[in-house]
Amino acid sequence: MQTQFDLNRLVRENVKGLKPYSSARDEFTAGGTEMVFLDANENPFDNGVNRYPDPQQRILKDKLAQLKGIPTDQILLGNGSDEVLDLIFRAFCEPHVDNIISAPPTYGMYKVLAGINAIENREVYLKADFTLDVEQILKTVTPHTKAIFICSPNNPTGNAFAASQIRDLLNNFTGLLVIDEAYIDFTQGDSWLTQLPQHPNLIVTQTFSKALGMAGIRLGVAYASKEIIAMLNKIKPPYNVNGLTQSRALEQLEHSDQFKSEVALLRSERAKLMSELNDIPCISEIFPSDANFILARVDDAPRRYTELIQLGIVVRNRSNQPLCENTLRFTVGIPSENEKLIQALKKIS
Repeated sequence: MQTQFDLNRLVRENVKGLKPYSSARDEFTAGGTEMVFLDANENPFDNGVNRYPDPQQRILKDKLAQLKGIPTDQILLGNGSDEVLDLIFRAFCEPHVDNIISAPPTYGMYKVLAGINAIENREVYLKADFTLDVEQILKTVTPHTKAIFICSPNNPTGNAFAASQIRDLLNNFTGLLVIDEAYIDFTQGDSWLTQLPQHPNLIVTQTFSKALGMAGIRLGVAYASKEIIAMLNKIKPPYNVNGLTQSRALEQLEHSDQFKSEVALLRSERAKLMSELNDIPCISEIFPSDANFILARVDDAPRRYTELIQLGIVVRNRSNQPLCENTLRFTVGIPSENEKLIQALKKIS
């Protein structure tokens, strides 16, 4: 059963009364006639990017609403997921007073953003099998805990967390539960987007950087109740998503068949790569993955990382993360790249 949730209790006092900046493009809705824009002090000579972009990204949100089945007033777009996550801190967490909870090893920006915003990051490590320690997380909650950040599928471990564990957090925490679904397209599990109507304290973030293959345009998305999205819209910069990003994202969303075939290939390559890694002598353990990468424990991570660099293969050494001693993280590439990785690992072994 859902613990009583009061959004007003979570919002920073200065944000409650904040009147957001109203840009020139916020002040009209096109009515079908061609408009003469003399309102925003722009250069009037058309070069394709001389006008400010739509600050509310209406056309792109309409497309996402159609694809995801989420109303546009429950969607926020940001300059990458990092801006979306930062807005959550700035709307709800009072500096030097509030705290958040994260579950290392996990995405490092939760800790960085907490530091930038002067918010205590209370860490509850995953269990040895990389599952959530729900009991300890709930014990770590204080009256000033505004949010819990969960990455699922998790980076760098690769596993998605059990729905029962996340549901326990949703039902027993009166703050915000932020589920980072950057890698959701690579798992067979369902997105938590379907649960937004049942859980007013749920925020789901996704990205165009991974499965959609658009890391270069920097576009992240938050889905939540319209009340939460309204608070985030109060503090977002007016033109945080540029026009080139909006148009390129729309173009990519029109090619869903290509996106689906690429994801299917990466899933297939992930399975093949995991099988071949089993035969590499320097690898002692391969962890299950629901993402587009594989975490593996090796005999000497710094040494193997350097040897791979010398052979022209760039991977990630995750040994500095809790529970990840002597681990390397391998992104699943195209078949030829994965074959080069396997051959390089065989050579250094």
